Amino acid sequence: MTTRSAFPSSKAPARPTLGTVVLAVATSSTALCALVLLGSVSGHLLLIPPMAASMALVAGAPTLPLSQPRNVIGGQSISALVGVAVGCVGHSLWAGAVAGGVALGAMLATRTSHSPAAATAVIGALTVDRLVSFTACATLAAVILVVAGWISAKATRSGYPVYWW
Repeated sequence: MTTRSAFPSSKAPARPTLGTVVLAVATSSTALCALVLLGSVSGHLLLIPPMAASMALVAGAPTLPLSQPRNVIGGQSISALVGVAVGCVGHSLWAGAVAGGVALGAMLATRTSHSPAAATAVIGALTVDRLVSFTACATLAAVILVVAGWISAKATRSGYPVYWW
């Protein structure tokens, strides 16, 4: 008699251990709470959603190129700069759409592709004032996420980051 699994067979990666899941949740929640504090102090709370998506990549898929520090920090920083530059021309959803597209091109050209950062560019284009602080806050937030991923990797002895730059 053969035993059938409750789940159909799949080529998907193996399910992580409970300990890995708990550590990812704890690390991600702590890092994102730090970003809420940073956002509250800086006034840039809208950065939380794209940074949460970045944290999901760092914690959930730490070996992907999109999750590496070069891509997280570089992609978020470049996209924030692109967003505020486009925002200097005009603040509208149209400007946000252009900023997202231009940010993708800038990330591709600099080899810092990081998909959540396109949303940062959109938000940057919609930000009406404090442009320098927006870019600085986005960069600092990305650094916090990378440090959180690195601390988590040290605790689990996993290999994050695969490369720094």
